[in-house]
Amino acid sequence: MYLTILRHGETDWNATGRIQGQQDVALNQRGIQQAQAAAAYLKTQQVDALYSSDLRRALESAQPLSQQWQLKIRPLPELREWKLGILEGLLRTEAAQQYPQVYPVYDEQQADGIIPGGETIRQRYQRAINCIEQLSKHHPNEHILIVTHGGILDNWYRYVHQIPLEQARDWVLHNAGISQFQKIGQQWQTLSWSQTEHLQEIGSMAYW
Repeated sequence: MYLTILRHGETDWNATGRIQGQQDVALNQRGIQQAQAAAAYLKTQQVDALYSSDLRRALESAQPLSQQWQLKIRPLPELREWKLGILEGLLRTEAAQQYPQVYPVYDEQQADGIIPGGETIRQRYQRAINCIEQLSKHHPNEHILIVTHGGILDNWYRYVHQIPLEQARDWVLHNAGISQFQKIGQQWQTLSWSQTEHLQEIGSMAYW
């Protein structure tokens, strides 16, 4: 089976460095254009099912894909971004000043660090991997497309490449980047990672 994962398009909070977590933020104008460009880039491929995080920025990114293939968007809360509790809605600089004991959990991506009102990276990893593996079992020999968030993509990359959560990330994650995978038997292979050819005229923010 084949799996395509699209990271949602840009939001104003991405652009200003405001911590989103599971806050329901809409795409900005560039994010809408990015989503449209991603759909156009993928139009020659056949997709059998379309899933998305149930957060607005992901659902809005999935909309052009839904229209293109006449596929229903199936929202799943398991595909949401990292729940960041008291840090959500703050600029990174504000979070560092207001919560100096907590902010390093976010900034250093500590796998088991606790943020009040949030979840750990390991908890996010477990829900994300369980969800995507279940989807792969429901769609054997099909091509499914998932629209989700940078944190989920990071977890999935680690899972496929057997990289520990404690290891610092050295791969990039682009807004509206397209990544593709193939599952043969029980083994996953990365076919492409965070493609941005479709965004050359629009541009895309990236974070490491």
